[in-house]
This record gives sequence, C-alpha cells and structure tokens, in this order.
Amino acid sequence: MSPLVEAVRNRLVASGTPVSPSSVAAALRAEGGLLGDTEVLSMTRRLAADLSGAGPLEELMTSEATDILVNGPDEVWVDDGGGLRRVGVRFESADAVRRLAQRLAAQAGRRLDAAVPYVDARLPSGARLHAVLPPVAPAGACVSLRLPPRRVFTLERLTERGSVTPCGAALLRSLVASRVPFLVSGGTGTGKTTVLSSLLSLVDPGERIVLAEDSPELRPAHPHVVRLQTRPPNIEGSGEVSLEVLVRQALRMRPDRLVVGEARGPEIVSLLGALNTGHEGGAGTLHANGAGDVPARVEALGCAAGLDRAAVHSQLAATRVMIVHLVRDAGGRRLSELRVLRRETDGLVRAVPAVSFAPDGVRGEHPGMTEVVARLGEDWCRW
Repeated sequence: MSPLVEAVRNRLVASGTPVSPSSVAAALRAEGGLLGDTEVLSMTRRLAADLSGAGPLEELMTSEATDILVNGPDEVWVDDGGGLRRVGVRFESADAVRRLAQRLAAQAGRRLDAAVPYVDARLPSGARLHAVLPPVAPAGACVSLRLPPRRVFTLERLTERGSVTPCGAALLRSLVASRVPFLVSGGTGTGKTTVLSSLLSLVDPGERIVLAEDSPELRPAHPHVVRLQTRPPNIEGSGEVSLEVLVRQALRMRPDRLVVGEARGPEIVSLLGALNTGHEGGAGTLHANGAGDVPARVEALGCAAGLDRAAVHSQLAATRVMIVHLVRDAGGRRLSELRVLRRETDGLVRAVPAVSFAPDGVRGEHPGMTEVVARLGEDWCRW
C-alpha cells in the first residue's frame, strides 16, 4: 500500500467516514493529493475492500470458487471444482491477514483475538468462516472460507459433467419420485450439497420442502421451499438456535419433505424421529468415508446425543433410508454407489451394497439390488 493510500486509509478510519468516492476525494485533498476520477474510483474500491470487505480476497469471493484458503500472506489457495490450486493473490504482511480474519469475524458478530484465537462462524453473505490466530497457528493467522453455491446444478448438468452416469441419473429420479427417504453421504468436497440440491429440484411442485441448515447452501429450483437457518450465540454466549431446535420446529410446519442440510450433532435424533413419523421422502447429508460407514456414523452421533446403541439402530432401521454415496477421485466428484439398510440378527444395521457406478458403466448384481427394484421399480434399469 503506497504512503498516500495508507494516509487516506488512516484518515477515513480516524474519522469513521464510510468509504465512498466523495469521502476518498475529500481525504485526498486533505492529504494534498490530486488524482483523476478513474484513480479515485480505483482507490475507493481498494479501500472499501480493505476496510469493510474481504481485502485482497474480494475478487475471489465473487468467482466460481467454492473454497478459499489463506495459509499466510503469500499463500492463497482456491478450489473451484477442479481441486486446490494456488493463486497469485498476496497480502502485504502477516498482520494484514490477521486484520482480515478479525474483520470478517466482527461481521459475523464473533470475537477473534488473543483470548479467543479461533472462530467458526457464518458471514452475512452466507459464506462459512473459520480462522485461527497465533498461538494456535504458530506461523500466523489462517483463514478458511467456504462459499455458498451461486447456481443450481441440475441433474442433467451433473450428467453432462460426468459426475452422474445416465443410469445413475435415472435411478436418482426414481428415488425422488418414489418418495423414498435418503441420505447423501461422502467426504469433504465430494459435492453432497450440490447433488442434494439437484435432487430436491426434482420434487413435485405441489409438495412443500422445509430446509433446516447451518448456512444457506441448499438452493433447489423449486416453487415451495421454506428455509430455516441456525443462529450462533452472540458475543455474550446467548441466543443460539441449534439445528436440533430447527428440526423440531420444521416438524410443526407441515413439511412434505423435511431436509436437514447436514446432520453432524444431536439433530440426528430429531431427524431419525422425523423419518419415522410419516414424513416420506425426507433427506439430508452426512459425512462418511464410505457408504458402509454410515450406520457407524449415525450410531456415534446418536449415542453422543444420549441414545443407547440399540435405540439408534432400531430408529435407523425403521427409517428405511437409502444411501447415495459420493466420492472424489482423480476423475473428479462422482456418484459412487447406492446402498440399502438391513438389520442383522445381532440387532445392528448394516449398509448393504445395491448398485455401484463407474465411469464406464453400472453394476447391480449386489445383495441389495432386489430391494431397490422392489421400491423404485425397474424403469431406471433400462439405461
């Protein structure tokens, strides 16, 4: 930052004047500077980004990136769907990264300083912010941003991109049309939210979808969607509205489809209950390394919420959800397999393979295939 720009910045901060072309021009005159209209507008944009926006990340915030990761002043990475890549964005210093992290935290109404050196919050734009300061991050402040999707990917678009095979698309259409409850599972960055949004867009327009989310990530192209969002505690630690509370409220809103953006805590109990009380076609996403790990993941969440192991598996078995599992490999993000739940003689639920997908075809000769055909019909099998 040049001495003149720094001087103008300091003057605006000291006066508390909002950044605008007129205020920048006035500060310039006070500093004895003289610039043309184009230069003043350029300085205004730069100072606005630095004082109230995302600083050097401002342009990336409006790009197609899904994740922005700042590891240091000269190490910025983005993921725009093709994996992480380093970009040429630079900060002036480690202190500039720290200031940005604190400014973003303040926008979310959260504290970030030496006493509380980390923050996990949602920005007004819908982006998810995570930041850590020294001594938690000894090398300097680190910022991670997960940006909300800017467009809805249709199932057709996902098929064109190779994320879903034509047979897989036909199967997913039958899954939605049959009102079978399902969970979209996968690791971080596999596209769970994208796939769930595309499937909710296929829901009959006459049905009412109620979404409960931590942040507004699901954006189905559907005429009747009610959105509920969690609220974090304020700086005094009060006023929180959890996902568990939202699920309970959603049950009272006459949903045809109750959807939980991501079950990762006590809300799993409410979701299991909802899927067992006549709410057909419910859905949600769940982090899991593999489709076979979903029952164990649900068990861990349910037991942490106060249910015993037998109760969790009894509730899970009664839901009869199907598991749509996604992976991310060298070929990109793609639909990997579909599994059904089966309760064994020991009382535990296991995810049984039904249909598996590969870029070059589909395999359906799995133990769970019979149940899939019985519940979804056979039309999709003709692809």
